[in-house]
Amino acid sequence: MKNYIAEFLGTFWLVLGGCGSAVLAAGFPEVGIGLLGVSLAFGLTVLTMAYAIGPISGCHLNPAVSIGLWAGGRFSAKQLLPYIIAQIAGAIVAGGVLYLIASGKADFNVAAGFAANGYGEHSPGGYSLFAALIAEIVMTLMFLLVILGATDTRAPQGMAPIAIGLCLTLIHLISIPVTNTSVNPARSTGVAVFVGDWAIEQLWLFWLAPIIGAVLGALIYRFIGSAED
Repeated sequence: MKNYIAEFLGTFWLVLGGCGSAVLAAGFPEVGIGLLGVSLAFGLTVLTMAYAIGPISGCHLNPAVSIGLWAGGRFSAKQLLPYIIAQIAGAIVAGGVLYLIASGKADFNVAAGFAANGYGEHSPGGYSLFAALIAEIVMTLMFLLVILGATDTRAPQGMAPIAIGLCLTLIHLISIPVTNTSVNPARSTGVAVFVGDWAIEQLWLFWLAPIIGAVLGALIYRFIGSAED
């Protein structure tokens, strides 16, 4: 149970910190943190939680990561569903807290996006469904490669949170214009349920693509990371 509570809290922090930075601070007049700041915020949430709850739950914070770790032989199948439920619950509660904060502003309009992920007309840069699919698959694939490599017993000990946090920062720097960056079905769900409408209709992509990418990344690492030639 402690593992699941840790995953709930960690995913809560990721969504509140990452999406909160986008909703509350990114476009603030003159001093808004912009794309770079939002990217750093997502990376910092993972970095801080990796040190805080990594020893407890492994700090997955992401259904795709949990599935990828299972595919990579690093995680038990019997824990998959409870982890995913805890992650989704943490994300939705964070979305609710963010909604309560953001709605305290007179001109707040959740329909404007609320940091939801999207493609087509709901992509920040107007990117197509196909572009969004490829971006999410490839970004999650690389994320799993970094996670599995950084947490390998052969890697420098104690440095994994830094590598993983910086990787997520880089992923956001690349793909925010394409999809607002998901690579995490829980993160996408946590805000989509408050936007409703198009965000729910497009949510399938932000479950499917990250899971495909995570499994591919895990399988690739199982091959290249094997001690056998």
